[in-house]
Amino acid sequence: MIDDPQDQSGAEVVREALLSSQKALFKIARMRMPFGKYKGRLLIDLPESYLVWFSQKGFPKGSLGDMLKSVYEIKLNGLEYLIEPIKNSRPIPYLASGAQRHKK
Repeated sequence: MIDDPQDQSGAEVVREALLSSQKALFKIARMRMPFGKYKGRLLIDLPESYLVWFSQKGFPKGSLGDMLKSVYEIKLNGLEYLIEPIKNSRPIPYLASGAQRHKK
């Protein structure tokens, strides 16, 4: 693991962020665009050109903007293959409920 984030490439930062948060990964894979031309489409299925437009004009505030930024980085770095297997998979119960998983 690299201690200084400035030493990491964009792809390494995205990979590390995705691996550190399964819940965020599932949310990115399942969240639908709530407005606009692509309303109802999964964020991960938004055209790259639409995400580039947001990156130039400004992402929305809040968690939607954060997820759109993540999707932009995922697509920019060719990491969609990390999301594809979970797009249509069944949710993991402890992630779907928001409950914390406890080790025994």
